[in-house]
Amino acid sequence: MKKYFCKTTEESLKDFDVTLNGLTSAKATEIITSVGENILNEKKKKSMFSIFIEQFKDLLVIILIVAAIISAMTGNIESTIVIIAVITLNAILGTVQYVKAKQSLASLKALSAPNAKVIRNGVKIEIASKDVVPGDILSLEAGDLVVADGRILENFSLKVNESSLTGESESVDKFPDVIKANEVALGDQINMVFSSSLVTYGRATVLVTNTGMHTELGKIATLMEETEEKTTPLQVSIDDFSKKLAIGILGICVIVFGLSMYRGTPLLDSLMFAVALAVAAIPEALSSIVTIVLAIGTQSMAKEHAIIKKLKAVEGLGCVSIICSDKTGTLTQNKMTVQKIFVDNKLIDSNNIDSKNVDSNFLLNSSVLCNDSTSIDGAEIGDPTEVAFVNLVHKYSINEIECRNTYPRLSELPFDSDRKLMSTLHVIDGNHIIVTKGALDVLMNRVTSIKTSDGVVTFTESDKTNINKTNRDLSSQGLRVLAFAYKELDEAKDLTLEDEDDYTFLGLISMIDPPREESKEAVADCIKASIKPIMITGDHKITASAIAKEIGILREGDLAVEGLELDKMSADELNYKLQHISVYARVSPEHKIRIVKAWQDKGKIVAMTGDGVNDAPALKQADIGIAMGITGTEVSKDAASMILTDDNFATIVKSVTNGRNIYANIKNSIKFLLSGNMSGILAVLYSSLLALPVPFAAVHLLFINLLTDSLPAIAIGMEKSKKDVLRDKPRDASESILTKDFIKDVSIQGLIIGIFTMISYHIGLATGNHGIAMTMAFSTLCLARLFHGFNCRGKRSIFSLGVFSNKFSWMAFIAGVILVNAVLLIPVLQKLFEITPLSTNQLLQIHLFAFIPTLIIQIFKVIRDAIEDKNEKSQEKNDDKEKNKAA
Repeated sequence: MKKYFCKTTEESLKDFDVTLNGLTSAKATEIITSVGENILNEKKKKSMFSIFIEQFKDLLVIILIVAAIISAMTGNIESTIVIIAVITLNAILGTVQYVKAKQSLASLKALSAPNAKVIRNGVKIEIASKDVVPGDILSLEAGDLVVADGRILENFSLKVNESSLTGESESVDKFPDVIKANEVALGDQINMVFSSSLVTYGRATVLVTNTGMHTELGKIATLMEETEEKTTPLQVSIDDFSKKLAIGILGICVIVFGLSMYRGTPLLDSLMFAVALAVAAIPEALSSIVTIVLAIGTQSMAKEHAIIKKLKAVEGLGCVSIICSDKTGTLTQNKMTVQKIFVDNKLIDSNNIDSKNVDSNFLLNSSVLCNDSTSIDGAEIGDPTEVAFVNLVHKYSINEIECRNTYPRLSELPFDSDRKLMSTLHVIDGNHIIVTKGALDVLMNRVTSIKTSDGVVTFTESDKTNINKTNRDLSSQGLRVLAFAYKELDEAKDLTLEDEDDYTFLGLISMIDPPREESKEAVADCIKASIKPIMITGDHKITASAIAKEIGILREGDLAVEGLELDKMSADELNYKLQHISVYARVSPEHKIRIVKAWQDKGKIVAMTGDGVNDAPALKQADIGIAMGITGTEVSKDAASMILTDDNFATIVKSVTNGRNIYANIKNSIKFLLSGNMSGILAVLYSSLLALPVPFAAVHLLFINLLTDSLPAIAIGMEKSKKDVLRDKPRDASESILTKDFIKDVSIQGLIIGIFTMISYHIGLATGNHGIAMTMAFSTLCLARLFHGFNCRGKRSIFSLGVFSNKFSWMAFIAGVILVNAVLLIPVLQKLFEITPLSTNQLLQIHLFAFIPTLIIQIFKVIRDAIEDKNEKSQEKNDDKEKNKAA
């Protein structure tokens, strides 16, 4: 692709064989036939049906479908209906989420839909943007949306907001001059305009150089097509877990089937029992429970200004180890604010200005007079820099309207990007005064005197040195500096450019988009949680570094690099420096994707924030794409998996905390399901190996599965967030759910419940009635699993967590106990579920044996809590001693 920023206007026009009179209609038709319409292409979309079918590719879902088919063949219609209902509901939810996530290119396309003013056949006409072709002469003015990339031919103070492409919040001054460089960052190509940017000031004539997919916007669309969405850690973990669980369960069912056949049980009965065991062992409610817990988590996160678009992104937040954040509006307030003023050779903080001081007051009034913006009752209109001046004077009770009425504007010279000045003429205390603001380097050459507390004195070389040093110091802090000067005229007149000379220097005003108050604490929380925060912005390195240092992102030994520096780094060099780079400035969409991929190649889970069109590919590439709700474009929102309604970095940290807690709750729910299922499997294996009669009827296993799997597991998933999760390191994304500790807990807890289930079974067998034995085993296991729900609320004991802190666990427990006792006591239900009536003593026994496993587990947890608390206190004492030694 040709680089028109380094070509003259004549060379550019010659390349397209066109003049300022524009293309002929015939030539335009010929070109559009050759290059196509000025639109963004789109991949063929998958049908809704194919998306729905893809939801059934999960291994656990396939096993459940097979189990449902076998259940139907063996007469377990109820089981078949439940399984099919659950997996169909999950498929519908998955389809809806997928369709919502695939709207990015449609939004990109919508951005290039307005009409455009072009010159054809020597006449200015308005045409649809899709009909614009390379070689067209485009006419731009304030308020226009640029519909194609182009080279500026004639410029009249053009200013363009390119934030959607570059991430830089301020409008860019444009010039037609040739840029003498081969490589220039997009944000620095000041003689070019780009599709989707907005003209905020002035006008220009532009030669269209690229349209459609060949524009910078088109490159982003191409990147989005090529970018694959990342699978979340929970998806990976659940898939791994499903495979291992399937193999284990199928193996156990084959063994039980073989033992039943060996003992002479009829083939159909053996197969029916093996299938019932498989259905009982497979936690078919797992997918729906995970979905429900994630959905509940998204509701609570929405209340904290984080809207989750893709449910599985919630748990992904829990193992985020890198957060790549934009600067403007996320870490900062997205509002230019005056920080310091320089007047009478003194640098004064904006909070400590003496507005009664003559010089300071004159500077404050001048900043309002030479200003076209307003800020009334919270409604801010105008350039952000000028709004900052108005807000400053409001702080000192200066009424902007009253000030302007007292010193009316008689004439003006609007800001011009060539001369970098703005001047207004007023009557002040009976004198005709020109007030001028602009770039210091321009004003300095036009100053002959300086206003001080001693009056107006001659401007000396010493004054110039002092002011330049102050300007450098302020600029090094990332502050934007504007200079003010004034001049007295003999009479009122229409101002001309010749009047902008022979000034008296008044002062400097510096400003910055300051950090949000909560950003510093949020960054500190990130670091405490072993999460590396990184700033990626389109702004300049100095400004970005200043903000990053202030809030703690850029620390001792860290690096800040610009996009052009990144381009020169090889993959190995970037890999070597990556962990030390905390700030990336003046970056392009390709840079953002490269940064995200580099961290992902290191096995890190990356969250990426963004609000512009340029951010969309990186948001999609990141493990967790986070769009801004207030300032974000529709493209970025569609590409992201999460939207911040307050555009606040601190909300991301809260979301990470919630993500970690939600994952812990999901894991605890899975632990509850597996340990309960294991107790049933162990009971069946025990009786099969000892050639005892089967401890459960098939309908018992189905009842246990339906009653004790869902409600208690969902209740566990609604456990309140723990505040101390940020002390832990991010979870390893490759870590399986089936860790050694997890398997140990499931095995021990399942074994304890299984032991007391079989004790009940043996007590029943001692009566000589197999029906009583099965009923006691069934009811003990059912009740024990209900009690076990309290054990699985968290790692710590129920007393540490709060006995009544989770009302949903109690609701699930009470509902379950009522249903179990109803089955045991109501004759109609006894017949339906193959229950043999029990004596009062036997009923008391099953409740006691059901409670003892929870009592044992809780005693163990209480002892472990005491040991951990003691060790934690000891560690805190050692840390305090180390701090005291250091002090």
